[in-house]
Amino acid sequence: MRREGSFFYSIPAPNFTIISKTDVMKLRPVLLLLPLLISPLFAQKPTSPLVLWYKQPAREWMTQALPVGNGHVGMMFFGDPAEERLQFSEGSLWAGGKGANAEYNFGLKKDAHKHLPQVRELLAAGKMKEAHALANKELTGAIHEKKGNTPSSDFGAQQTVGDLYVKVSARGDVKNYHRELDIANALGKVTYDAGSSHFERTFFGDYPAKVMVYRFTSSTPETYAVRFETPHAKDYERFEKSRYAFGGHLKDNNQQFETVYRIDTDGKTAFKDGILTVTNAKSVVLVHTVATDYIMRFPDYKGNDFKKANATTMTKAAGKNYAALLAEQQKDYHQMFDRVALQLGNATSSNLPTDERQRAYFKGQPDNGLEELYFQYGRYLMISSTRPGTMPMALQGKWNDSTNPPWANDYHTNINVQMLYWPAEVTNLSECHLPLMDFTQSIVAPGRLAANEFFNAKGWIVNTMLNAYGYTSPGWDFPWGFFPGGAAWLCQHLWEHYAFTNDKVFLKNTAYPIMKEASEFWMDYLTDDGKGRLVSSPSYSPEHGGISTGATMDHEMAWDVLNNTAEAAKVLGIDAGFAQEARAIRDKILPLQIGRWKQLQEWREDVDDSTNHHRHVSHLYALHPGKQISLTQTPAEAEAARVSLNARGDDGTGWSLAWKVNFWARLQDGNRAHKLFKSVLRPVADQGTNMADGGGSYANLLCAHPPFQLDGNMGSTAGVAEMLLQSQTGVIELLPALPDAWPSGSVKGLKARGNVTIDEVWEDGKLKSVTLASATAQKRVLKYGTKSINVDIAAGKAQILNAADFK
Repeated sequence: MRREGSFFYSIPAPNFTIISKTDVMKLRPVLLLLPLLISPLFAQKPTSPLVLWYKQPAREWMTQALPVGNGHVGMMFFGDPAEERLQFSEGSLWAGGKGANAEYNFGLKKDAHKHLPQVRELLAAGKMKEAHALANKELTGAIHEKKGNTPSSDFGAQQTVGDLYVKVSARGDVKNYHRELDIANALGKVTYDAGSSHFERTFFGDYPAKVMVYRFTSSTPETYAVRFETPHAKDYERFEKSRYAFGGHLKDNNQQFETVYRIDTDGKTAFKDGILTVTNAKSVVLVHTVATDYIMRFPDYKGNDFKKANATTMTKAAGKNYAALLAEQQKDYHQMFDRVALQLGNATSSNLPTDERQRAYFKGQPDNGLEELYFQYGRYLMISSTRPGTMPMALQGKWNDSTNPPWANDYHTNINVQMLYWPAEVTNLSECHLPLMDFTQSIVAPGRLAANEFFNAKGWIVNTMLNAYGYTSPGWDFPWGFFPGGAAWLCQHLWEHYAFTNDKVFLKNTAYPIMKEASEFWMDYLTDDGKGRLVSSPSYSPEHGGISTGATMDHEMAWDVLNNTAEAAKVLGIDAGFAQEARAIRDKILPLQIGRWKQLQEWREDVDDSTNHHRHVSHLYALHPGKQISLTQTPAEAEAARVSLNARGDDGTGWSLAWKVNFWARLQDGNRAHKLFKSVLRPVADQGTNMADGGGSYANLLCAHPPFQLDGNMGSTAGVAEMLLQSQTGVIELLPALPDAWPSGSVKGLKARGNVTIDEVWEDGKLKSVTLASATAQKRVLKYGTKSINVDIAAGKAQILNAADFK
């Protein structure tokens, strides 16, 4: 993502923790969890390979703090022995909207479409500069500046809630310090010694209970001080009956919120001047939740009884002590995370802390275990930040420490929010995809208004920048702001959710109506080029190049949504006439063009620059995540895509590198995909904005655009899955892009379209066995290398094939 130029946001001996007999008895059903609660003092490395760990506390939020979440709330912990900082954000806390400015109108400009014919006339006359100037003046969305405020317009920005600080009494120098994030169990931990005391902290998010849990223990009685700080206005603050509550509102739009925690402790508590002091305590447990008045409902987006919501949450959690909450969290997390296992050879956990390990890896030390960790980290982050009933992931997932985050921490629909969800289906986390579906459904109504006002078209649209308050209009500057194809791209996710799950109820009741309206927009918007072909005019290739009479990506997305909508109608046995019309228009769209230097053209005009290394390679959408280009069905276009990729090079921002992993996987070049995957792990310290070649990962393995964006993590996880399994053409392709760096290994639990679960084992670079499982009987084509076979998969019964079956 990102455009050059100005933007209105500023960017820029061993002791053990004592556990009561009662707690042990409560944990008996989950006895295997006891090692998670009792950790030896001198442990210097994790026993699980799926652990990020460090020898020092975090000093910087973006690059070093570690993320924990429960879907609703994202928390980052630092691990300072003297005072823990627990910074947290809730996905629906958003500045902007009507509350920020009475004139806020979702970016709409009344009758802006009246200028569209003139823009098209200028383009037809070859007056590109004049056409751009008129479009940039009349077709841009409306925002209202608010000088001296943060954020500085009524588009708004996602907001941090604030920070809980927990100060711990000090007893001499700190020794044996260890900070970790165990992604196999979704537990953050800190252990250290000070004086004669041993200290431990454990942090986790409990999605079923809708709470975050923070536990502090010490082997000797200590004093703790807990305080909450927020940049927002305070309405009330109180502590009663072991429960703290803070109510506040955003100064920008008066959005209300409340954060509450319950304290369980063996110490004595006293509250004064906003500080909760706990004395003579060996154990302090905070059970924490947050709620806002936001409702995902156009046009007002307000009305949630957040106080009642918090009261309900805390009442339900009242009967659960730490052990019960942990057991609940572990059961919930493992039933999702454990669906997929990846083993790349004999990879094990490293003796090096993660930051040192990352540097050694990038200097050339092979470390398949780190690659396994990075793949599963993406799945951990998804489970932690997007669950049914939550807001979807934004650019930074659910983690944001700012009132003015980069690019508003919004929902960029020209690549980023989609990339965030690429791993959902293929890595067997389908339910994590649902928040994106819910959010998509909520923006159809404002999207209709935008389609009508800007383009006099039916259907609905969304452009580059999308906030929580229905801003679906074009952005306030072109070229970056023009991207009406965002709706079609979101509709691809609706279709893919069906394709992977075979859920016809979802397809009929949710997906199809939204897809049909998105198709209607393109039916209206596409224009005849005078040669019998339909083109998108005007259009811009996302954040790259000038105005065009047909950016290739527009044509690819129009093709995709029309094709998928027609297919959906066929599956449901409805709307035959509409499906026929959709196919007819699809087939009249200007085909993909191969240019003068054998590249896939980015625009209708053959003006691609072979020396340009721009981060966006949007015209390859048809290769990935689309299915219009494939090696077998469209070899000429696939080769042209390869030429374009080679020209763009192997550098870029974090998300751009991740997309290239997927491109090369679709081209079945495993070694090139692996090279790009390694680049995603490049150590980065820069927290500024680098739009070209600064991509990699921070010491906490969060992806660096830079700055931090979660899409690179998620896109890379999806890319690894694409290297091992593909099914976009309907054929299940096994190990389609296996790199030489992974000569032996196994993967369990990946999903192919059609709701088939796949396990693969390979040795010496060759498939050894594959196991297929499906809830329904189905006939499928399996392909490995150049060999294809037909397979009858029985319902509910695993079917195992070996390499000999492909000879």
